[in-house]
Amino acid sequence: MTEKLLIIGNGMASVRLCEELAAHAPGRFETTVVGAEPRPGYNRVLLSALLAGDIGRDGVNLRDEAWYGAQGIRLITGQTVTGLDPAARTAHLANGTALSFDRVVLATGSSAIRLPIPGMTLPGVMTFRDLADLPALQEAARLNRRIAVIGGGLLGIEAAYGLTKGGAKVTLVHVMDRLMERQLDRRTAAFLKRAVERKGIRVMLNAQTQEVAGEGRAQALLFADGSHLPVDMVVVAVGVRPNLGLAKSADLPVSRGILVDDGLATVVPFIHAIGECAEHRGQVYGLVEPAYEQARVLARRWGGDTKAAYEGTALSTNLKVSGIPVFSAGDFLGEGNDDILLEDRGAGLCKRLVLKDNRLIGAAMVGEAEDAVWYKDLIRRGSDISAIRESLIFGRAFCETAPSRVLREAA
Repeated sequence: MTEKLLIIGNGMASVRLCEELAAHAPGRFETTVVGAEPRPGYNRVLLSALLAGDIGRDGVNLRDEAWYGAQGIRLITGQTVTGLDPAARTAHLANGTALSFDRVVLATGSSAIRLPIPGMTLPGVMTFRDLADLPALQEAARLNRRIAVIGGGLLGIEAAYGLTKGGAKVTLVHVMDRLMERQLDRRTAAFLKRAVERKGIRVMLNAQTQEVAGEGRAQALLFADGSHLPVDMVVVAVGVRPNLGLAKSADLPVSRGILVDDGLATVVPFIHAIGECAEHRGQVYGLVEPAYEQARVLARRWGGDTKAAYEGTALSTNLKVSGIPVFSAGDFLGEGNDDILLEDRGAGLCKRLVLKDNRLIGAAMVGEAEDAVWYKDLIRRGSDISAIRESLIFGRAFCETAPSRVLREAA
C-alpha cells in the first residue's frame, strides 16, 4: 500500500528531496508538498544575481508546477502549516485544512535575523531573504539611494553587490575585523575587501551598529564609537535562524535545530527533518550542499538502501562572491603550522596553503579557485605532499609531473 508522505516547506532542500525520491524511490509515496510562499521553490542562492540584473527572473526557477504534476506530487503553495499532531498523524494548515500523513519531512528552513537594537522595526529597514524582498530593493537601487548593508558574510556581500550594480550607493558595515571571517583568514579576507571595494562598495570594518535612527523611517546608523552613517535604507544580512516553531508544537526535541539521527529521523521515527532547520551531531548547516546530501540519503533509505546514512558534511567554501572566486577548506587558519603563500595584488589573487607534517590541512584562496576540488581532496585524504611541496601553491597542473602517488589518490 502506498504511504502518504508530507513535505513541509518548499525551499531548495524540499525540491531536491522530491528529485531524489523520483530517482531512488519512485512510486513509493503519495506525496504532498506544502510551501508558505505563493510559488514553487526557487534558488535563493541566485537572488543577489537577480537583484544585480545578471540573470532574469526565470533564472532562479527550480521546478515548475507542471513538473510536480508529472511526478504525481500534490503541490500546495501560499499556505502555512500551523500545527503538527504526531499522535493523529495530521498537519493543520492556516486555511483550516487538515492533511493526514504516514511520514512527514520538516524542511522548514530558516528566517533572517534582525539585530536586537533600537530602530530595527523602522520603515526602510529590511532583510534580503525571499523573492518578495526584491521589488523594494530594486526600486531603491534604481533611485540611487544610500543603502547600508549590515553584515560582512556571504549574504551581506552579495546583497551589497546586487544593490551597487543596480545603482545604489552602498556601504557594507561589518562588526568584525575582516569580511567572511568564518571562511577566510586575515590575508585572503584583505584581498576580498579590496576586490569588493573595486566594485564601488564602501566597506566599514570593526563597526558595531548600536541603533538605526530616524524620524518615521531609517535615516542613519549610529555606531558604538559615536560616529554615524546617513542612509535611506538599511538591509540586515547578519545570518539566519532555523524555523523551529512547528517542531516545538509537536514536542520534538530541538537545540539550535531539530535534532535528527544519521537516518535524518527525529525521536519520532516517522518524522524527519532536513536542510537548514535540522541539527545533526551538534551541527546546523546554513548551506545548500549539506541539505542536498541529506535529501539524497533520505531518498536512498526509502528506496531500500539500508546502508545509506548521513554522517555529516565536510565543510568547505567554493563559490563566487559577487563574481570573485573564493575557496576555503580544512584548518585554513592553521595557527602554528607551515604556510605557503602566493599573492598577486595586480591580479587580485591570494592563495594560502597550511601544511603540517608534510600534509595539506587547510587552504584559503581569493581571486582564483580552479584547483579547489583537488586541494579539498588532498586535505580530506591526508596525502603526503612532500614530493610536490615546492609546486603545490601553483596548482595541479604544475604538480602533474611529480613522481608521487598524491595525484593518483586525489584524482
